Amino acid sequence: MSLSKIKCTPVATANRVSVTQALFGLYFPMKLEPLVFTLAGHLSDDYNGGYWEFYSLSNGGFYMAPTSDKLFSVCCDNGYEGTLSGDALGIAVCLYAYSHLSFADGEFAENCAEHFHWLREFMLDHAESGAILGAID
Repeated sequence: MSLSKIKCTPVATANRVSVTQALFGLYFPMKLEPLVFTLAGHLSDDYNGGYWEFYSLSNGGFYMAPTSDKLFSVCCDNGYEGTLSGDALGIAVCLYAYSHLSFADGEFAENCAEHFHWLREFMLDHAESGAILGAID
């Protein structure tokens, strides 16, 4: 864990394309974003689409999360069953996506590995860190 708390800042709607372009290039709309949406549906039958907020982290990380006040029931392949807020679901599925995409070759895979570690570092201070860890480990 870091010595100072990692800050999370919402990405303004007008900056979403430029931020994701700078971080991931064309891989964001072609690979990362669709995988995140697919994983959300896989982990939770309660997820059925919707608007997602984007967040920049002060350690260099990025994640996205559905904007919803409801709790999502999740059932994971690792046996974890529980509920996650929209924010926690977004963190969990982004961690899944980063991990999955990091096992390829090339610069994008290395980028995803870095983003996994940055987001995981942030997640450890999240109010739902125990549930997120249960879902991803």
